[in-house]
Amino acid sequence: MTAARTRKVVVAMSGGVDSSVAAALLKQDGYEVVGCFMRLGSVDEGGGEPETCDPAEGGGHHQGCCSVNDAADARHVAALLDIPFYVLNFRGDFGRVIDYFVAEYNAGRTPNPCVRCNDWLKFGKLWAYARSIDADSVATGHYARIETVDGQRRLLRGRDHGKDQSYVLFGAPRDRLEHMLLPVGNLKKSEVRQIAQERKLPVFDKPDSQEICFVPDQDYGRLIERQTPEAVRPGPVVDRAGQVVGRHRGQQHFTIGQRRGVGVALGYPIYVTGKDPPNNTITVGPKQDLYALGLTAGQTNWLADPPEEGQWRPCQAKIRYNSPPAPARVRATAPDRLEVQFDEPQFAISPGQAVVCYDGEAVLGGGWIEATVHRDSRTLLSDL
Repeated sequence: MTAARTRKVVVAMSGGVDSSVAAALLKQDGYEVVGCFMRLGSVDEGGGEPETCDPAEGGGHHQGCCSVNDAADARHVAALLDIPFYVLNFRGDFGRVIDYFVAEYNAGRTPNPCVRCNDWLKFGKLWAYARSIDADSVATGHYARIETVDGQRRLLRGRDHGKDQSYVLFGAPRDRLEHMLLPVGNLKKSEVRQIAQERKLPVFDKPDSQEICFVPDQDYGRLIERQTPEAVRPGPVVDRAGQVVGRHRGQQHFTIGQRRGVGVALGYPIYVTGKDPPNNTITVGPKQDLYALGLTAGQTNWLADPPEEGQWRPCQAKIRYNSPPAPARVRATAPDRLEVQFDEPQFAISPGQAVVCYDGEAVLGGGWIEATVHRDSRTLLSDL
């Protein structure tokens, strides 16, 4: 990348190797770099750095994406790069992400807080801060690319498909692509670590965070019980015929496709195949009950011109972060809705997750999954 003139860019520095190298590469390329750490959790009495991103934990120096250790690492890297560094207090705004997470589980859906955090904070609140200091762009350490294709700015998959993070960026406003920089998107993770080591950045071998930062123990149900104790109630477990075969301790403790920890034995492998929050039931059944041919989604965001309403467009679609794109076709059914039909049935499509559609390397757009079409159906819901 080259900068025709000195441009100011705000880099979201999480204290990890990816964002650290992103800042280093931008400075090397002639940008005026400002490092920012987003403080999302509680603040200790010493006043300056985040203790944790789980407000219910009341402290603790866990390793996530926003711990006190991460803030210290980000500050250290900024000092080595000789760039200004600021800690931004987004704690109140981050509460919106946690509220969304809890509400989705209570509604029987499986949320994706990382996508929402990117939409609302990194390319929302942080972008507003960037504009307030006359910065042109916001940069992150995501493994994705932004390039000009046929005269338009497009979001593309990272060169390293094993680390590709374009899925979690699909919700960025289309006009924001002009002001997003993703410096490590053309690199492999091993190359990023090598660059960090060559530049003597102390985070060169820092492990990747594998957890949701505000649920460091990965016990989602316990978090929801603390936040909304009245919403988590025991209830029946039913089979595909509606017969009660067991009891659960709260539907929020289960996700579509879950096999372990169901607490019911039917003489064959069973999975959570459905959730009915109004009746406080979960349904279990064999694996084949989880295959679906298609889905409907709302709250859409298009990063390319959408197909004309009602017209199918070939694509590849991802239904979760760690699944590869699958051959499919997509159509817009309303200004804020879409439908996807897959060439082959897909396993455990979960309402509440995002579906992201691609044209080869480029993101077309996506939305939030609302319903699925069962594997034995050959038509989509809007055609019934």
